[in-house]
Amino acid sequence: MTAPASATRPLFSICIPAYNRACHLEALLDSILSQNFTDFEIVICEDLSRERKDIAAIVTRYMAVHGDKIRFFENEQNLGYDGNIRQLVEKARGQYCFFMGNDDIMCPNALASVNDIVARHEGVGFILRSYAWFDEVPERLADVVRYFTEERAFAAGKEAITFCFRRSGVISGYIVHRDSAQAAATDRFDGTLYYQMHLTASVLATRTAVFTPDILVLCRNSEPPDFGNSPKEKGMYVPGQYTPEARLNMISGALSIARHLRTSHGIDVVQPITRDYANYFYPYIQDQLNLPLSSYLRLYSSYAALGFWRYPMFHLYSVLCYCLKRKRFDVMVRFIRARLGHSPLIGIAK
Repeated sequence: MTAPASATRPLFSICIPAYNRACHLEALLDSILSQNFTDFEIVICEDLSRERKDIAAIVTRYMAVHGDKIRFFENEQNLGYDGNIRQLVEKARGQYCFFMGNDDIMCPNALASVNDIVARHEGVGFILRSYAWFDEVPERLADVVRYFTEERAFAAGKEAITFCFRRSGVISGYIVHRDSAQAAATDRFDGTLYYQMHLTASVLATRTAVFTPDILVLCRNSEPPDFGNSPKEKGMYVPGQYTPEARLNMISGALSIARHLRTSHGIDVVQPITRDYANYFYPYIQDQLNLPLSSYLRLYSSYAALGFWRYPMFHLYSVLCYCLKRKRFDVMVRFIRARLGHSPLIGIAK
């Protein structure tokens, strides 16, 4: 199904995969509806959570004020994270899908900033944004993730895919060409929690990517993960935490998406993507550093078997992080960034 192209088609569909966290929905909707750019719709797909009635009540109240600016769908069955993202792409009418996590905040001027990028670049398939993490309130920033200090464009194919693949893991501010994403629809990777990476790889096989240093979204740092409830996720994830098995499954799934690209598009990016993960491996072990040594070594061996054993940085991260633990490692990273001249809040090349 392809959204119809017409003069009334909005530029953006703001896509919200709703599952619990009703207490944060009003702040999210307010941040979108207060934008100084109006050519957008909001599409919400509620995925049969225990807070469905609360979410529906909030959305109904906003729809009474904003009318058909907001479109609300209640999934008949729990599709899970990946399936709900696919559902949102299908329902979207906009030229671009701009995803927002259900507990996050869109920054002022975000849509105007992206509109400017789309207007200046031809054939954009994906926009890689800068974003920030916050604790409790948006004014309390914990970290900023910005890969470069200036805008950059990446040619379609291997260049764009290699750089953007791993960096599209966070859903808030994920911006993708809607029709290209819909053309890549598949349930093959349901349960990986990385369906958006499949979209990134598929779309950038033929379309360009643009990175913007503008911070477009603020991501909440305090909410535990809520995966593991859908049929595709049960047995792989435990709601409220990332187990070693969950982390291993996610990375294994990401690499399976990269391998699939060889078959689907004839583009081989497995080695550079694996190297890219290895060079920045901390996020995939940071919540596992309190494991008993024997359990940690099993996880280390399982990661190595996925192909990471080839890369020295993987071994360095694995040993150094476990010895220092998370708090001391974070302090060390902030010190190094400061010595290199980067603000401690700027996540260069994260």
